[in-house]
Amino acid sequence: MAIDPDLVRALHLVSEDRRGAAADAPAAHHVFQTSTIAALMDSRYDGDLTVGEVMAHGDLGLGTLAGLDGELIIVDGRAYVGRTDGSLSPVNPATTTPFAVVTPFAPGYPVDLGEMDYHSLLARLDALAPAPVSAVRIEGRFRRLHLRSVPKQGRPYPPLDVVVTEQAEWDAHDLDAVVVGFRFPSEAAGLEVPGWHLHAMARDHSTGGHVLEADIESGRAWMDATDEVHVELPPGVEMTGADAAMRAGIEKAENTPD
Repeated sequence: MAIDPDLVRALHLVSEDRRGAAADAPAAHHVFQTSTIAALMDSRYDGDLTVGEVMAHGDLGLGTLAGLDGELIIVDGRAYVGRTDGSLSPVNPATTTPFAVVTPFAPGYPVDLGEMDYHSLLARLDALAPAPVSAVRIEGRFRRLHLRSVPKQGRPYPPLDVVVTEQAEWDAHDLDAVVVGFRFPSEAAGLEVPGWHLHAMARDHSTGGHVLEADIESGRAWMDATDEVHVELPPGVEMTGADAAMRAGIEKAENTPD
């Protein structure tokens, strides 16, 4: 297993196999992740852990389901999936996941958010972030959420940057929503999405997905500082840094709307 030393130092990183993940007790300010974004880029879409096993490590998080079957959103210890038709539905805990990130959310005091566009919102979250790796929960009224999901894939699996050319994007207007996610530093490219990775769901469960853009009318943000990142590595998955080509692919796959 090749581990990037810079990654270990930057993230206070702990790696483990499936057996280690099962014995790894959740702890405040710890993030638990199964697999890596690099593995997804390399078409590793079969789930290793179940959603229930992942949620034993945290009550807030995001990810995807086996075969890239939608956008996983974990709020208050409950898992939902946003699919390409714009719908949101509960997830069976026995469903497997090829990639998910969770934490037992233990935030500080909330911060009020005023009206702002997505660029301003991300800048505000950056200013509020208490650590290089931070978790966030936003509750608010949104004038617009621009969301996406990808269709479930069949074998042979195409690369992620090909899959996103088939993604569905849609706008949800004038809704109360919860946004959850994580910020990782640039050193984490390959392990995770550098910068903010956010998923959202409507309070009335009418829609949910990966956030591409947002215009918030008003809301509140809660932040949680992370002091350790625990990563379960499925067989054959290594933990390495990302070269320029992979960074570009991650940016295309995760952050850039049409």
